[in-house]
Amino acid sequence: MIRIEKRAWRKIAAHAEATYPNECCGALLGVSENGAKVVKEAVELENAYAGSQRDRYEVRPEDLLQADRAARDRGLDLIGIFHSHPDCEAYFSATDLKNSCPWYSFVVVSVRGGKVDHVRSFIPNPEQTAAEAEEVELPSED
Repeated sequence: MIRIEKRAWRKIAAHAEATYPNECCGALLGVSENGAKVVKEAVELENAYAGSQRDRYEVRPEDLLQADRAARDRGLDLIGIFHSHPDCEAYFSATDLKNSCPWYSFVVVSVRGGKVDHVRSFIPNPEQTAAEAEEVELPSED
């Protein structure tokens, strides 16, 4: 299970909506507590994909390394990556799977018409041949 705290969720949702109709991406910083991953902070990353970003994202390795260093500086871990899917379901595509890392959670945000619609998370297997859905807990809206 992955639980996203309110401040991190607001940043993820804002980034996904601001980059629409393109895909956004970012890093999830947090801790493991009682068998769950808890996202304390979200770090926006630049979508470095050189082609159309409407259906593809790419994270530069140096940006991910910088996010990992920032996490450690704050006493956190890099526990996952998020990205958006404009005007479609939040699913883990074959491209997502091919470019995944089995030690991270991958949170996918569906953005329809410029607004967040729904969220799912996935954990790829070590062979990067399949990804299991992971329960996502979002903060309550007040």
